[in-house]
Amino acid sequence: MTQVKEQPGAGPVVVIGDLIGSRVVADRAGLHRSLARALEQVNGRWETDLRITVGDEYQGTVPSLGAATAITLALRLALLPTYDVRHGIARGETAVLDPATRIEDGPGWWSARSAIEAAEQRAERAATSTSRTAYRSASPDEPTGAVEAALLARDELVGRMDERSLSVLRGLLSGRTQREIADEEGVSASAISQRVRHGGIGVVVSMSEWLEALT
Repeated sequence: MTQVKEQPGAGPVVVIGDLIGSRVVADRAGLHRSLARALEQVNGRWETDLRITVGDEYQGTVPSLGAATAITLALRLALLPTYDVRHGIARGETAVLDPATRIEDGPGWWSARSAIEAAEQRAERAATSTSRTAYRSASPDEPTGAVEAALLARDELVGRMDERSLSVLRGLLSGRTQREIADEEGVSASAISQRVRHGGIGVVVSMSEWLEALT
């Protein structure tokens, strides 16, 4: 008999991640170490269980939709600009088929797989080539359009950022001030402030706060 995971709120949320272009990376061992380190960091921060399942894929359950949006961004920022990842987020029931091997099944996982495939298909179109994250729900009654739109916009903004902007975004999301980031980067506070205002960084930070509040 399968064991169904129950979580408070609107139902379990799962994440499936996939490294982009991993098969052509020369240093696959280095890539694996970078991914394992990034997963360890987010698992420690959000008390989650994301784990590598095969060479370039990982998955796990998370406390809420908001946590899923924050975790997927944190993982992307931990690997950019050297590597990039795509994610499928889904809400739906999950069933443990084999506790010993941690094999799971259920509508939540099927929907997450559908979501990651949707993100990949969008990225193949010029108009949405920066798409890296998609959301699906196993419940036909749950509206997903607003979350989908926000994730698509977030991907577009992050996809346009250069290495310094990514560094500033990481710093702000980790709780550091613009002054602290300026000191670390060896630039003026006004330079960081201008970058935050005009490079989409401030928008992504605000979006992240709103998204992470989702249940």
